[in-house]
Amino acid sequence: MELLTEDADLRCAHELGKVSVHASQGWVRIEGRRLLVEHDPERCSISGCPNYGPTIKPCTTSLAVQTGYSALVCIDGHRICLDTVIGLTDGTPPGSVRYQVRDSGQHFVRQRRA
Repeated sequence: MELLTEDADLRCAHELGKVSVHASQGWVRIEGRRLLVEHDPERCSISGCPNYGPTIKPCTTSLAVQTGYSALVCIDGHRICLDTVIGLTDGTPPGSVRYQVRDSGQHFVRQRRA
């Protein structure tokens, strides 16, 4: 499982909707890029979601992460994000559209499976 950096590519299930993640910590970096920690992928704007229409709301915001935080490694008390991050968006139908990692933003540092 790879660790996520601020360059990670997270997308909604409609493939074109890109989550704009921002790293909240600056202590730990990989190749100069900050690692993402708990809550960084949440409440972020999503741009480019093609799922829209008269009664359809496109994905515009990422909601809480359901899975994908490390159980082993924390930075300043916050679990780090892994490439297994999955959460819901605010798109329609409510409670069913997910976002997930397409690319971790780095391919050097991994957390071994426990």
